[in-house]
Amino acid sequence: MEATADIALIGLAVMGQNLIMNMNDHGYTVVAFNRTTSKVDEFLNDAAKGSKVIGAHSIEEMIALLKRPRKVMLMVKAGQAVDEFIEHLLPHLEKGDLIIDGGNSLFTDTIRRTKYLESKGLLFVGTGVSGGEEGARFGPSMMPGGSPAAWPLVKNIFQAICAKTPDGEPCCDWMGEDGAGHYVKMVHNGIEYGDMQLICEAYQLMKEGLKLSNEEMHQVFAEWNKGELDSYLIEITRDILAYKDEKGEYVVDKILDTAGQKGTGKWTSISSLDLGMPLTLIGEAVYARCLSAMKEERVAASKILSGPAASQGERKIKGDKKAIIEDIRQALLASKIVSYAQGFMLLREAAKEYKWNLNYGSIAMVWRAGCIIRSVFLGKIKAAFATNPNLTNLLLDGYFKGVIERCENSWRRAVSEAVLSGVPVPAFTTALSFFDGYRSERLPANLLQAQRDYFGAHTYERIDQPRGKFFHTNWTGKGGNVSAGTYTV
Repeated sequence: MEATADIALIGLAVMGQNLIMNMNDHGYTVVAFNRTTSKVDEFLNDAAKGSKVIGAHSIEEMIALLKRPRKVMLMVKAGQAVDEFIEHLLPHLEKGDLIIDGGNSLFTDTIRRTKYLESKGLLFVGTGVSGGEEGARFGPSMMPGGSPAAWPLVKNIFQAICAKTPDGEPCCDWMGEDGAGHYVKMVHNGIEYGDMQLICEAYQLMKEGLKLSNEEMHQVFAEWNKGELDSYLIEITRDILAYKDEKGEYVVDKILDTAGQKGTGKWTSISSLDLGMPLTLIGEAVYARCLSAMKEERVAASKILSGPAASQGERKIKGDKKAIIEDIRQALLASKIVSYAQGFMLLREAAKEYKWNLNYGSIAMVWRAGCIIRSVFLGKIKAAFATNPNLTNLLLDGYFKGVIERCENSWRRAVSEAVLSGVPVPAFTTALSFFDGYRSERLPANLLQAQRDYFGAHTYERIDQPRGKFFHTNWTGKGGNVSAGTYTV
């Protein structure tokens, strides 16, 4: 059996099949394998018919077809399945060979797997792949990390098959060691949660607050997609709002208002708590999905709990409709800036914690095309980090500071109108609260620290003393002067 293939791919679900055909289109010979081997034959006789794709019916056969160093990409369910395939592959691989995990794996698993395989003389890459079915087939955004020595082995393949920016730059670059690639993909997905929730809140404000029809909202989103909010998610929202079934009825109105979450948004929120970064918007987006899933409870509560009401068919938000829509647009833009600012805050802190040398401008560039959050907006983020690689927060960049200042009054009006009319906008609201908190020289945590010291002797710092020097007050005269050590609340 002649070793002629450039790479093997295990897992012939939609993403796996489309990545194989993408690689084939770019001149690479791919070995296709699946645990259920009948799927290999189905694939070769259908989507891969007439291509250079080779089928394998065993791991031994697959490995024998690969040129050295062997490159095997896994597109299987994250978790135990990845570990199982790694163990199946190990007896057949040799020093310098490479295993690639292209699924949505938890970054800590990728850190563990990188160390494990390197200890056996092998290389490992954990790469985020974003863009869904269409992206996998015609150009995804790819975020690889892992063993640095592996990057030269896959760079040409990955940068050939990935999406390209309008300037022709590949939307794939090396993110960093061990779990960096999967971490960047996780944050991408967290930001995606935030973007989607913000768009849904804009939709809800227009639908419930202004009583706009689907056609009117379709026109609004079509207009928004021509300007600063130009993005894939605004584009598909425009299309969804206009889509009708065979009966001529809007499909969006027939969809049950409950949403789940696969885990990456939750992982992003958990990581932000672990690292002490206030990713409030992404957290609210995750919780909004959780609240939506409580459909039966919400239906029951709606019959008991009341709030601001409007007469049948009347608008909840009064005033000039065009001006209010513009307020909502600017609130969406300002909130989106906060979401990305928080995401990059988390990336910066994770880089410190895990000793990754993340290139934030490169990350923004990788997200410019192919992925779900692709937008013209990301070009401005790339430019911000190109101007100042040490930028601590996007809100401090001149361009974004200017946009926030321009949008601020509209943002506050939109949030106020939503609150007064009883339309829930948790992401809009928390974005504004974060902005107000971040720009505040003084927050009420002094009182919080006093409370902690009062009930638990947890100590506090003073404004008239050097940082790092701690004090305790015997608030009641009965507590004594012994302060707490490691116990925290």
